[in-house]
Amino acid sequence: MKSIWMGVVVSGMLFAQLAYALPPEHETRRLMIAVEKAVADEKWGEAGEYLNRLQSLETPKPAEYAFYRGRVMFEAGHLNEAMSALETYVTQVGAEGEHYTEALELITAVEQTRNEQGDVAAAAQSQGDPVATIEPAAGDAIRDLQRLYLADTPQQALERHANSLLSQNAWRNNNGRVIRADESPDVQYRVQAGNGELQVQETRRLGDGRSEVISTRLSVYGINPLLRWDCPDDGRTCWIYDPRDGSRWLKLGGQPDTTQALARTLGDLIRRLQSPS
Repeated sequence: MKSIWMGVVVSGMLFAQLAYALPPEHETRRLMIAVEKAVADEKWGEAGEYLNRLQSLETPKPAEYAFYRGRVMFEAGHLNEAMSALETYVTQVGAEGEHYTEALELITAVEQTRNEQGDVAAAAQSQGDPVATIEPAAGDAIRDLQRLYLADTPQQALERHANSLLSQNAWRNNNGRVIRADESPDVQYRVQAGNGELQVQETRRLGDGRSEVISTRLSVYGINPLLRWDCPDDGRTCWIYDPRDGSRWLKLGGQPDTTQALARTLGDLIRRLQSPS
């Protein structure tokens, strides 16, 4: 039995290596097909993993990517992320989109769920009962994240969730022009949790079409994990502030809910790095 299992593992590793040998545009299409099938079969964990792998590819994503991410986030109970992705899909494709009607129905479902949760909280408060709030890194919520991202540890789940939020709310300088669906952000980030530090990779698109990549490290010791954020000025740009000196740190798109969720997620990740036990 052990030899059979090892054969399956080795075969799976070889298959993964062959799959990643595909040119990026074909790998993107392969993963989109896998996402569609996983969603059709209601295998939400598988769908989330395929979406994460798609996110890591530096290729233009089809508009359906945003629809399926919204669908999976809704099933996982991450309403802000679901709403953001579904609104992105509807804005990109318009009424001609294949999933346009379903996306609108899901947006309504997200809205209704939010209202129901608000009614429950209001009723509890009116009766003097404490309102139970679910934080991203606590109790069932972190287990939901681990299932959604197929993560082995809470730290890994928080890291993947943070990168998902960063991708959803990357900054674009529209200057009054229409942004194409396949256009890369002007500023985007990825984070990676290390040993006592948070590594941040910033990619900026330059005027001549080239990209500049800057990597920095944030030591987590001695800093406040409650990160401050806001969306000042015209509201098209949100910021998360550096916990070391209060300066502007992460430049994001104008989605307050997603920015708030990201600040909380990064704070939870920093807190776990500060106390790895």
